[in-house]
Amino acid sequence: MTDSTETQSPPAPVVADVAPEEVRPGVHVIPDGRVPLVPNIGVVVGEREALVVDTGMGPKNGRRVLEKARALSDKPIVLTITHFHPEHGFGAQEFPDARIVYNRTQQDELAEKGGPYLAMFRTFGDAVAEQLEGVELVGPDEVYDGELTLDLDGTIVELREVGLAHTRGDQVVFLPGERVLFTGDLVETRLFPIFPWFPPDDTDVNGSRWIDVLRDLEALEPEVVVPGHGEVGGVELIGEVHSYLEDVRGRVRDALDGRTSEEVKAALEPEIRAAYPTWDAPEWIGFAVECFYAELNG
Repeated sequence: MTDSTETQSPPAPVVADVAPEEVRPGVHVIPDGRVPLVPNIGVVVGEREALVVDTGMGPKNGRRVLEKARALSDKPIVLTITHFHPEHGFGAQEFPDARIVYNRTQQDELAEKGGPYLAMFRTFGDAVAEQLEGVELVGPDEVYDGELTLDLDGTIVELREVGLAHTRGDQVVFLPGERVLFTGDLVETRLFPIFPWFPPDDTDVNGSRWIDVLRDLEALEPEVVVPGHGEVGGVELIGEVHSYLEDVRGRVRDALDGRTSEEVKAALEPEIRAAYPTWDAPEWIGFAVECFYAELNG
């Protein structure tokens, strides 16, 4: 959910019409191209079923993702999303024949917040509003609690509920045989982690729990990490976000000293930005500071 302070408008949030990249045999990624509000999207092809991970934002993007998936497999599709945010799952209506699987917390969070987030995203400019035209919120056909293993016949996929972190219903998708991990927005590449800390409307983000989740993801020892946004990499991507969150939490703890949240944010934003000069979306630094402030000063 990045916006731009540049005078030049950001590109429209459209899933690129490019061939998916095969990161492991049968495991494909439609890359985000570092376009704001476009996620990395996964297509995992098994002998019996194909799994799609995230849809992009809105029906136009959903149709493109379906077309890309159908070019890779004619098998029945299972659809899942990493979390409920519009750019990740608001194209689900274009998968009417798919079996849609969410964790129970995702289902509840979508039902509670889907409408308000749709309204909020429509204020992000004409290009975003255009992609959201005709959106219908789609619930799952199947829900699970904790973990669910999918056997695509030849490919085992583990859906793991890991929230509260970036959202209440965060889910990662792990392929233990291929050592591939889809993280959603728990991990980004060269992009400040997205903290949707919007009190009082939404405070279902927890930086300290996020750190714990990343430690658990590192322990899985994935060889290919597909972040929510940014280039595909290895386990080092998880480590970079883990180190950043530890850094911000430490800076906030050291800066408290009776100061208000706004005072701490004003002091820390410039120095954190300077410490990560190659990272995009610095607008999210302040939200991370405020979130950790609330946790540490509560």
